[in-house]
Amino acid sequence: MITPPPHTSLVPRPTKSRFKSGHFTLTADTCLRVGKGAEAAADLLRTTLAPATGLPLEPASDGAVVLALDSALTGLGDEGYGLTIGPESVLLRAREVTGLLRGVQTVRQLLPAQALSATPQRDTCWSLPCAEITDLPHRPWRGAMLDVARHFQPLPYLLRYVDLLALHKINVFHLHLTDDQGWRMPVAAYPKLTEIGGHRLESLIGPTGERYDGVPHGGAYTRAELARLVAYAAARGITVMPEIEMPGHTRAALAAYPHLGNDPDRTLDVWTRWGVCDTILGLHDEVFDFCRTVLDEVMDIFPSRHIHLGGDECPLTEWARSPVAATRLRETGLSDSTALHRWFLGQVGAHLTHNGRQPVGWAETGTELPDGFTVMAWRDPAHALAAADRGHEVINSYHRATYFDYPQSSAADEPAGQPGGVVSLRDTHGYEPVPEGATPEAAARVLGTQAQLWTEYAATPERVEYLTYPRLCALADGSWSGPTPWTDFSSRLRGHTARLDALDVSRHP
Repeated sequence: MITPPPHTSLVPRPTKSRFKSGHFTLTADTCLRVGKGAEAAADLLRTTLAPATGLPLEPASDGAVVLALDSALTGLGDEGYGLTIGPESVLLRAREVTGLLRGVQTVRQLLPAQALSATPQRDTCWSLPCAEITDLPHRPWRGAMLDVARHFQPLPYLLRYVDLLALHKINVFHLHLTDDQGWRMPVAAYPKLTEIGGHRLESLIGPTGERYDGVPHGGAYTRAELARLVAYAAARGITVMPEIEMPGHTRAALAAYPHLGNDPDRTLDVWTRWGVCDTILGLHDEVFDFCRTVLDEVMDIFPSRHIHLGGDECPLTEWARSPVAATRLRETGLSDSTALHRWFLGQVGAHLTHNGRQPVGWAETGTELPDGFTVMAWRDPAHALAAADRGHEVINSYHRATYFDYPQSSAADEPAGQPGGVVSLRDTHGYEPVPEGATPEAAARVLGTQAQLWTEYAATPERVEYLTYPRLCALADGSWSGPTPWTDFSSRLRGHTARLDALDVSRHP
């Protein structure tokens, strides 16, 4: 198969581009002229090109490749950039350094696909087509969530995952750290969270969906590893948003500290099943001390403005029969356990707000989260609209377009995935996060969208990538470029797959 030239296969597609005849060729003598504040972009360009090209790209005051910040470029916002490539020079400009980082990824894609390889590629001409590009994102929130609670993924893979997100101009890495099946983040005051909550007996799923129990599975990150991940992502213009589930999806925490639950005398295991567990946190004061202590450590490690608290799929049967819950109802004057759920999230959300952070929660209806929360709507577009109409900022993550744990096709040889249907590449490509019928004011509150990969069916990095790509390419394209015709995207994707292959991405065909 003939690979299309790089400039016809950019993913995401630039806002404006004009390609001309001629090339600029990078050689061992090519130097970088780095303006004040642009050092991070120069470092990223060198770091990403060195393995395949071996080019030193040394700094020089007369370097032919110029990276510069210009505060006058207000129209480019925080992430936009301008790229001019001529036969004798390259100029990359932006108002903010994040824009330069996005431009570096475009430069990488404009080179031959071999430039993305992790090993030396000899006898390759590293040429860039002459062009004028002005590029800025359609949506401010372009995210990808990876669940490491159900299946732990080691730090080296998370770094690779971030690199792949950066290539596609994704700007939020949503890291789902805790759930019923595992707790992956250390908390100094509660060491058993990882010592006990980080380990379980694995439920393996066979080729026809059968389960095999009894294989140990576990893992947790150190504080230093998480700090390294945050710094690594930031150097690529990506924010890591942590998620700590509460009050539901907490079976792993309760296996470590049963007294935080509604029945302190029982002994629990870390859950070995998938689905929704009805074991949840209690409502006594010590639970809120626990939540605040955990979130203090989260805020200390993760500087992101947004902190995700989970909040959905929380059966309230334990609260309905809890004396402590009955006391809380009398104290607060609330009517039922559903109102207590919102009150609980309001308490922990206020702790984040007091510390200058923004609480985020999953929404099952769009109207149940406390005021001031950013809403992640996943069940129905109508829920996103309801939340936006209430005044919430919304990240619309409709599961029938953005949940990558669903199979990508109905083919007989498609590996097992989440039951409930198919989310095809075309489903993801055609997704528009602003719900139909939104007023201009409500539409303005929709920050964007993101991909979700719950890992019941993704135990290995190879499986993570198979489920993620190329669907993430479609989500990234729509989020950055805005709606594009299917024929345009699919044509560009055919060329882009050469880059995925150069990166050894285990992708769906």
